[in-house]
Amino acid sequence: MHETKRLFIRPYMTEDLPFLESLVSDPRVVRYIGNGKPRTKEGARLFFNWNLSHQPLGLQVLIEKETGKPIGHAGLVPQEVDGVMELEIGYWIAPNHWGKGFATEAAAAFKDIASTLGSKRVIALIYPDNTASCKVAEKLGMQVWKTIERHNKQVLVYAKENTPPN
Repeated sequence: MHETKRLFIRPYMTEDLPFLESLVSDPRVVRYIGNGKPRTKEGARLFFNWNLSHQPLGLQVLIEKETGKPIGHAGLVPQEVDGVMELEIGYWIAPNHWGKGFATEAAAAFKDIASTLGSKRVIALIYPDNTASCKVAEKLGMQVWKTIERHNKQVLVYAKENTPPN
């Protein structure tokens, strides 16, 4: 488990499946993720299993310390970009917690984790009209590296070279 000033970060557990279902079925949350379409309960279960298969990487639950409730997830996800495997920082926050800095706080933690894992670079795949996510990436010192196509849409690839830990 990891933690930040306001968050506990831990791997998903079976009892988190209802929360994950609420996150991936919300059109506001997923409109800029993958194909932009909400997932069914079965789709959430498949996503849950896929995520578990990518541990210790993958997305982890963000628990707000003040309430003890899950508010989103974030993590490090392997992504192929132009034939090269990269490590993406992903972050999804439930809408009632948007605008409070949780995405930046969690993403910063995973940028540090990627550095300790020896990752030379981290990326974030962001649709250009997702200005909130672009701002999170920029706060982490990431810059647009290139543009690629995913799901028949243009996607910005933000990147930041990691500095080795001391």
